[in-house]
Amino acid sequence: MVRKLPSKEAAVFSDIIINNISSCMLILDAELKVMYANPAAENFFNLSIRRLNELSFDQLFRYSSLDLERVRQAVPTQQGFTDNEVSLVTLDEQHSMAELTFNPVIKDGNNYLLVEIHAIDQLKRVSQESFVQSQMHASRDLIRGLAHEIKNPLGGIRGAAQLLDKMLTDNDLKECTQIIITQSDRLRNLVDRLLGPNKLPQRGLGNLHKIIEDVRALIELETEDSKVTFARDYDPSIPDFIMDEEQIHQAFLNIARNAFQALQAQGQGKITFKTRIASQETIGGQRHKLVAIINIIDNGPGIPEHIRDTLFYPMITTKSDGTGLGLSIAQTLVNQHAGRIHCESWPGHTEFSVYIPIEL
Repeated sequence: MVRKLPSKEAAVFSDIIINNISSCMLILDAELKVMYANPAAENFFNLSIRRLNELSFDQLFRYSSLDLERVRQAVPTQQGFTDNEVSLVTLDEQHSMAELTFNPVIKDGNNYLLVEIHAIDQLKRVSQESFVQSQMHASRDLIRGLAHEIKNPLGGIRGAAQLLDKMLTDNDLKECTQIIITQSDRLRNLVDRLLGPNKLPQRGLGNLHKIIEDVRALIELETEDSKVTFARDYDPSIPDFIMDEEQIHQAFLNIARNAFQALQAQGQGKITFKTRIASQETIGGQRHKLVAIINIIDNGPGIPEHIRDTLFYPMITTKSDGTGLGLSIAQTLVNQHAGRIHCESWPGHTEFSVYIPIEL
């Protein structure tokens, strides 16, 4: 038999629960102004309750993928709803994925909106990492099969064109056979790039910051006539560790060049290279004692939402002249170092985070 608590005792327990749950709880008035926030909400927004009370709900975020018009209609229509995967950027530039639930309530004749924000970053990240890995393995197996089927007849076409070229004396006709040979080589190179790196990593002690500086210098050579600037925020405690410097260089260059090209399209911007060291980080289900985190950040237009989940797939690109292989190759190279790449993007901010286990 369940004992019913007295109203005063129930109120005490309600306060204890609200003040100690990990989910953020907000109470908004009919104008969506913040009337109450629990401690978890203060921590999430990094704002005191006094500061939160000065803001309306839409002022809490620099960016939100939420349909704010639907939120505004929740009180007058008395219809609550839940949005499962909302991208939020708070006023202190912290990005998170969250599940938001809105429930209209009436208290003493006044209308309020109860908002629950439940961060799902870790769950989403683990799920997405697992999904991306499985999809990449599947697509790579498909590409290997297609590459085999393409390269066999391609070799025959090229060989026949070479024999024909030797037999011909007409220069105009020989020019046609040279075009066949050149285009066959071009197609073969494209197939090889789709297959990714075809050699094992040449590992040795490498300096992460030297590689980043080399990448920055290469990109800067392409920015002579542009208004793209660079910033550096390095962690000097990151030691030299075992890596294939050439592969890591190529991975960083592919990411940084994408950032530069996005900024070129908008005319100006800034690329920031940031490094940090983390302990006890889990990558691909394996826990590592030390991990180097390299962030390549730009303030460009952001990555279109419809390609974010397939960003690292081969042939995925938003550029008219792009091959869609740069990020796919970068992911493969980082994977060969037991690492991973994570991307967060919204208008005005794109951040690629590369996680590489430190092997001394």
